[in-house]
Amino acid sequence: MSGRRSDVLIVGSGAAGLTAALNLAERFQVTVLAKGALNEGSTAWAQGGIAAVLEPGDTFDSHIEDTMVAGAGLNDRATVEFVVERAPAAIEQLRKLGVPFAMEGDALHLTREGGHSHRRIVHVADATGWAVQEALQRAAEAHPNITLVPDQVAIDLATSRHEQRYSGADHVWGVYAVDRRSGRVNLYTARATILATGGAGRTYLFSTAPRGATGDGIAMAWRAGARVSNMEFMQFHPTCLYNLDVKNFLITEAVRGEGGHLLLPQGVPGGGERFMPRFDARAELAPRDIVARAIDHEIKRLGLDYVHLDISHQPADFVRAHFPTIYDKLLGLGIDMTRAPIPVVPAQHYTCGGIVVDRDGRTDLPGLYAAGECTQSGLHGANRLASNSLLECFVYGESAAAHIARAWDDLPPPPPIRAWDESRVTDSDEEVVIKQNWTEIRRFMWNYVGIVRTTKRLQRAASRIRLMTEEVADYYGHFRVTPDLIELRNLLQSADLIVRSALHRKESRGLHYTLDYPETLPDAVDTILVP
Repeated sequence: MSGRRSDVLIVGSGAAGLTAALNLAERFQVTVLAKGALNEGSTAWAQGGIAAVLEPGDTFDSHIEDTMVAGAGLNDRATVEFVVERAPAAIEQLRKLGVPFAMEGDALHLTREGGHSHRRIVHVADATGWAVQEALQRAAEAHPNITLVPDQVAIDLATSRHEQRYSGADHVWGVYAVDRRSGRVNLYTARATILATGGAGRTYLFSTAPRGATGDGIAMAWRAGARVSNMEFMQFHPTCLYNLDVKNFLITEAVRGEGGHLLLPQGVPGGGERFMPRFDARAELAPRDIVARAIDHEIKRLGLDYVHLDISHQPADFVRAHFPTIYDKLLGLGIDMTRAPIPVVPAQHYTCGGIVVDRDGRTDLPGLYAAGECTQSGLHGANRLASNSLLECFVYGESAAAHIARAWDDLPPPPPIRAWDESRVTDSDEEVVIKQNWTEIRRFMWNYVGIVRTTKRLQRAASRIRLMTEEVADYYGHFRVTPDLIELRNLLQSADLIVRSALHRKESRGLHYTLDYPETLPDAVDTILVP
């Protein structure tokens, strides 16, 4: 067993993790672990942009209010203010790193997305996340105090329970991770550990999240003893491309922000007509939960496979200039979005709940911080406002780094930690169990814990989770860990947290809509699960 000891360990190489690393590296030796390649996380997939108050006439109060409205009042107002007020500085820092944001003359070009009352989305055409990832990664690779280690699949946090001489304290000292190339388990230790592992989107059959979004950080923190909150709020993006071969290509919110209309397909009652005005006065610019439920309603009502998103009424040059990535991708699939509508369906998109953190990114466990989609910071409430996700990564990556720097003298060095015990495990010839359970989880979560829920469906999901938990625990206890087994274990844990949270909430609010409790209660209260 090999590994590395550093000052600070960061698990995750996306926007949150690399922002934290760059803010720490002037003083500390930082190790950043990536589950696969450094750029395979959700950051590089983000199309739309980053929300910030930059337009004359826009205000922090307006951005705060839009965030609170989208979050159905469940947001922590102090946290929303904290993030929104730091957005312009985050954009300026990204510009200094070389992110080539779209310009309009000498000013940043701003677009508008659903739920926003102003144009405040800075972007790099429709590939903002890729440009941000490139800039952050380039800076991290050039820094002598940052070590980037790809292909390390974190298994569990190394805690006080893993000390060679248990001190009786409750502390996180790093992680155990399996190396994809060698199959060996490595131990990485540090005075402070930051989880920046992203969400749990792959718990669902249809998701815009990358393959690795299996809730790893959330599951590891829960097993180590940290509280988890609001896992019932899984955001479904309204407009994922409907294609039998390409199942996770997102059509950015900005298409609707720039005038795209949602239409019923030809050949059904009302074919070719807009339907969103029947559901909300904001029509296509309503928050994502409202738009996703409206599409889901029309699909079920008419027995459709999809609805249409149409921006062909805008000038072709305008469409190609604003959405070059989407235009090229669709053209390769035989769809010219300047001439024809795009078939779309909702798909799981973002995990609004997660590890409970304060405004310094601290979790319940000493030595453990978290930032980004794996957290529940109080920013998003019951539904994330479009383009607040990358923003949260920058603000909390910097905030966690700042607290570690301030608290450094109070963070003890890690004691000797036990090596990973591989003496009792063997290879398995029944890895079909992993594939079977992976597929089953994603199907019953989609069918029973999707956009519209009932108590009966949630109970059915809970029953299946109980049976599968026994099976996966037995498999995990007897066979050598592999990346697929680690992800299955975390997927199942994430599914359990989602279902438990959903059963606990006896109302409909934001992203959690249940036919058994369709009303919203007067008081907005977080769902907090305690290990």
